[in-house]
Amino acid sequence: MFQALVLEKEPAFTAAVRDVDEAFLPEGDVTVAVEYSTLNYKDGLAITNKSPVVRSWPMVAGIDGSGTVLESSSPLWKTGDAVVLNGFGVGETHKGCLAGKARLKGEWLLRRPQAFSARQAMAIGTAGYTAMLCVLALERHGVRSGDGEVLVTGATGGVGSVAVALLAKLGHRVVAATGKTAEADYLKQLGAANVIDRAELAAPGKPLQKERWSAVVDAVGSHTLANACAQTRYGGAIAACGLAQGLDFPATVAPFILRGIALLGVDSVMAPMALREQAWSRLARDLDPQLLEAMTTEIPLSQAVEAAQKLMAGQVRGRYVVKTT
Repeated sequence: MFQALVLEKEPAFTAAVRDVDEAFLPEGDVTVAVEYSTLNYKDGLAITNKSPVVRSWPMVAGIDGSGTVLESSSPLWKTGDAVVLNGFGVGETHKGCLAGKARLKGEWLLRRPQAFSARQAMAIGTAGYTAMLCVLALERHGVRSGDGEVLVTGATGGVGSVAVALLAKLGHRVVAATGKTAEADYLKQLGAANVIDRAELAAPGKPLQKERWSAVVDAVGSHTLANACAQTRYGGAIAACGLAQGLDFPATVAPFILRGIALLGVDSVMAPMALREQAWSRLARDLDPQLLEAMTTEIPLSQAVEAAQKLMAGQVRGRYVVKTT
């Protein structure tokens, strides 16, 4: 027996930690002893049932996991291997990692970089790995340090916190936008050169505005993303990866056809393994472990539901790491 955060749909939605056995696990060729998981925005949506994230019931929540292989019939893995799981529909269509054990497919797993412990890997989690994917997307577009200010929206969240730390480490002048202006010192500790109130971006704005940003990492969407596009400098780029404000994009084509900006969509769930390996390799190189610790709060599995509710209420700074055993 082991504990898992189980989501049930009938007769009414429930999210609760309870004891399960291995018969409860789904099909898969690798069984992992999960040491740590984490709470991402998508986990919060699933656990609070605020969005139809889960498409198979009952579900074990947790799109991320880090631990060691217990059993494997996959040629890719052997008992004792240290692995990381991010996405691939886990916690949505396949039972996830907010549990003591998970049964997964070998091709979904990544070898945990030696630079990170299981706990650190989950302090990064999908949020931090997505932040690195955004940085890589901007670099592929040609964004370089010294080009100008880089805006990070939702900066006190998981994606935003890691993005601020990464971009600052790489030499960019980072401007962090947040609704939590009391967290300015925290953001400057991570490397932000300036902090602005998200209200400057959150309301409807003009199609073209004063050029400010050489690049943007946006985890917010909606009017915030539209305004970020309207303020991006000629030839600049926006990496879009989130929807904290909304799924809508109330913008015009003006910034794209008059300033030649690029909107780069960033997906973490089904990203190919080669890109995942590149992202984790760069995280091992470019993310300061001390800053990672500064943005991390560890909780036991028993507190995950309450923490998810706080996450969705906008009461969380940085990253939650969940000890699953």
